Amino acid sequence: MYSENSRSQKPDLQRRRKSGWMSWFRLGLQAPALVLVLSATLPNAMAATPNQSNPVNAASAATKATPTPSAAASPLAPDISRIKQRGELVVAMLATDTPPFFFERNGELVGLEVDLAKSIAKALNVEIRFNREAKSFNEVVDLVAQRRADLGISKLSRTLARAQIVHFSQPYLTFNHALVINRVAFARLASNKRVEDVIREFNGSLGVIARSSFLDFAKLNFPKANVIEYPNWKEVLKAVNTGEVMAAYRDEFEIKRLLKETPSAALTLRTVTLKDLDDTLGIAVGINDTTLLSFVNQMLSQQREKLDIQKVLNALETNP
Repeated sequence: MYSENSRSQKPDLQRRRKSGWMSWFRLGLQAPALVLVLSATLPNAMAATPNQSNPVNAASAATKATPTPSAAASPLAPDISRIKQRGELVVAMLATDTPPFFFERNGELVGLEVDLAKSIAKALNVEIRFNREAKSFNEVVDLVAQRRADLGISKLSRTLARAQIVHFSQPYLTFNHALVINRVAFARLASNKRVEDVIREFNGSLGVIARSSFLDFAKLNFPKANVIEYPNWKEVLKAVNTGEVMAAYRDEFEIKRLLKETPSAALTLRTVTLKDLDDTLGIAVGINDTTLLSFVNQMLSQQREKLDIQKVLNALETNP
């Protein structure tokens, strides 16, 4: 039994039930779209707002977002880094002064090759220190091979023997080979032969500086000669003048220097320049220092003023 009022409420209840069922049905249809919207917006919101409840996570996110300058900088090659950390470039140079390449003036080391060494140190933004322990040109190369110097800059000829223990830079100066010959002794050897033929088949005594590049060159270019070593160039020239050796062998600059400094020497000595034989001067670099080698080569390539024999002779007049 029910009242009139209950009859009037029954349709209304049915409508609400129907309406509720339809609402859930519509929500079910809309749910996939809602999921897509939430999946797109939630990660961005989380990235933009670090987890305040976990300071470690927040700090980690900030660190990843802003890399430190040291992390972004490129590391230096080991050979360059070694020089930078030391704060100086060590250059091996012969103990004997050799103007105008390197010599002391008023207690200061100066010269064409000293300037070259200083320009490399300046480009590396470090100080420079010269190691002048070497008593011979080969000992200069040895100092670099033994890692007691970073570079060897000392009028060094690039030879096959030296290239087995160090790298050499590209040439920064090229001379021809030359001979200074005792006129009387050579006349006896030459007889009626042409000078060119006698030189090519030279089988007399030939003086060279001990442990120098021209000892190697003499054995290669004059295999029939009796090669005699002397401790320095002064002794070689003395031997030529006295007739102890028939000829002395070195680069054309040293021969021209001789005649320039002692014009009277032309009365007893004659000179021959070997135009087909080159003496290329280079910078010795440690065998493992490949980046330093590239750096030095780049420096030499970028030099505006290239050295040649005339410039060296002019420098000799300025710095006798």
